[in-house]
Amino acid sequence: MSESQPLLPDPVRRLAAWCVVVLLVAGVGYVGIKLCAEFRTAVVPVLLALLGTALLGPLHRRLVRVGVRRSVAAGLTCVAVIGVVGGAVYIVVAALIDTGDQILDSLKDAAQGVADHFGAAGTSLDDVASHTRELLSKFGGTAASGVISGVSVVGESIAMAVLALLLVFFFLRDSHLAADTLRSLAPGSSGDLVEAMARRAYEGVEGFMRGTTLIALIDAFCITVGLLVLGVPGAVGLGALVFVGAFVPYLGAFVSGAVAVLVAFADRGFVIALWVLGVVLAVQVLEGHVLQPMIQSRTVQMHPAVVMLAITAGASVAGVLGMLLAVPLTAAAFGVVHELRERYSEVSPGDS
Repeated sequence: MSESQPLLPDPVRRLAAWCVVVLLVAGVGYVGIKLCAEFRTAVVPVLLALLGTALLGPLHRRLVRVGVRRSVAAGLTCVAVIGVVGGAVYIVVAALIDTGDQILDSLKDAAQGVADHFGAAGTSLDDVASHTRELLSKFGGTAASGVISGVSVVGESIAMAVLALLLVFFFLRDSHLAADTLRSLAPGSSGDLVEAMARRAYEGVEGFMRGTTLIALIDAFCITVGLLVLGVPGAVGLGALVFVGAFVPYLGAFVSGAVAVLVAFADRGFVIALWVLGVVLAVQVLEGHVLQPMIQSRTVQMHPAVVMLAITAGASVAGVLGMLLAVPLTAAAFGVVHELRERYSEVSPGDS
């Protein structure tokens, strides 16, 4: 008696199984994103604290190695963070306040020059530059219209920042307990796998944060020096813009470089603008061919297309904050995937 034939061929059944898996993963991911958006006041501080812990972990470990108690070392690290971040924010804000009007005037002059050469297109740019403050105020009013008052927005931001700082303290102090905690929460005999995946994800985020911060400092310093040598107005403010933009790969460098070139074109003319463009391109080449391979050689390497897709997805979910968090979270996900691939590639030959 012949065996009954399956209703569907084997390739079709495999395709259907993969479709079910993809739909389940997509559904779980969608629900997870919605939950994170709903509880953003708790999720955002945790993510920021993880990034801060990854960046400050080496300093804390060095203090512990020289004999400082873990609680004291975590407290000193947090105090250092407050000092460095507060000083950096003061320098950036002061530089932008001092040179912001000059930069806006230069952009307006650049738009007027484009209007003289290209007519209506340039006139539109001139209108945008002329009413920048009005546009920003309208945007701020629209953004604040969905909340009770502007004070509540500031209060929520301060509360999240304080919570993130407190979480950084606890994460640093209790970092030596993370492995045991993960093992205790892991079901069955999966403790080793869970710990390995978490460790690889954390290493990816840690390498990204340290490498990106160092590269951002080098880029900002080089471009600021170049702008000062060329006599471009607002060089310090533009350098601060380059530093902040470096944390959004590719897009941030493009925007900050374009602003620097436009300011140089408006204030110093076409030749100086070409020199500024050369400085920006030289710094980008230095970053792509020297700094990235040397500084981030131990991090998870991602294709530029993956980075751009991650930034776009982050922006669609959480705006500017999503753009900043998208790449380190993607680096963590790539670390987990690499760990799983290595483990299963080691197991599969023995099973065959």
